[in-house]
Amino acid sequence: MPALVALWAAVAAWGVLFNPAASLAGPTGHEAPLAVPLRCRVGDGPWQGCVMEVEQPGSRWALVVGERRFGFRHDGSGTVRMQSPQRGVPRGSTGEGWIPVETSWIAGPALCWNGVCAQGDIPLD
Repeated sequence: MPALVALWAAVAAWGVLFNPAASLAGPTGHEAPLAVPLRCRVGDGPWQGCVMEVEQPGSRWALVVGERRFGFRHDGSGTVRMQSPQRGVPRGSTGEGWIPVETSWIAGPALCWNGVCAQGDIPLD
């Protein structure tokens, strides 16, 4: 399993370094988030197309699954926090909160954070 993680990290790093979209600046002069197409599953739901928006590799990213956006933050201490939208609560409202999540690999392989799983070329750092 460590060899698989190292391989995924190398592939992700190669994709970030050589992806022309990763270096495009937005209208404000800031780099636009890197959008990585993946397959995702929320809980026991079906696998479906999704997008990982990478603001800062390894520390700030989000998964957009259908109409839902799950934000993630990693401060380098080993703790990952997820901002999970509640069903029926609009984005940006006070119904969203940050919670610590467990990160795990499952068969597929897929990387999961408390039941929100992604598979594909995940940029890990």
